[in-house]
Formats: sequence, structure tokens, C-alpha cells
Amino acid sequence: MSDHHKAVRVRISGKVQGVGFRYWTRDEAVRLGLTGWVRNEEDGAVVAVIAGPDTAISTMIERFWRGPSGASVSGVEMEAAQLEKNPTDFRITR
Repeated sequence: MSDHHKAVRVRISGKVQGVGFRYWTRDEAVRLGLTGWVRNEEDGAVVAVIAGPDTAISTMIERFWRGPSGASVSGVEMEAAQLEKNPTDFRITR
């Protein structure tokens, strides 16, 4: 797999709010050297944009399926994301 940089938008559904999913996502992303953001959605899902090497993104996608303890993930949908400028860190947003 290539290690060129890219960005993806990921929507995680299931029991993913109220279990620390955003904080877990930030910690995992930082460990993997990814940048971007994560937020809760009104419909109960969590959405994240992650940017970095292909291998790190693939690893993060696999980890999304597991999530933190207390989470019960039923879906992980991913699509390419076009960023106007590359993020320099990983943030939890509103």
C-alpha cells in the first residue's frame, strides 16, 4: 500500500455517542500521526475527517469498527475528502 497522504470523511454509526468516542478518536489519531477533526452529529452518529498516510488511515478505519469500550459500532462509511488546506493537528469540534 502506498504511503502518500490523503484525506477521508468517515461516518460512524451505532452506539457511538456518550461513550467517549470523540476523545478516543482523537487519541488514536494522534498515536497514528493523523490530523483532522471529529464531531457528534444530531442523528447520533460521529463524523471524522482524517488526513495522513494511507497506511495510518487504513489502520484508523479498522479501529473505528472496534471503538472505545462501551461503543457498539454498526457502520463505518468512508468517502474521499477534499481539504482546502491540510490540518496541522487533530481536534474535537462541536
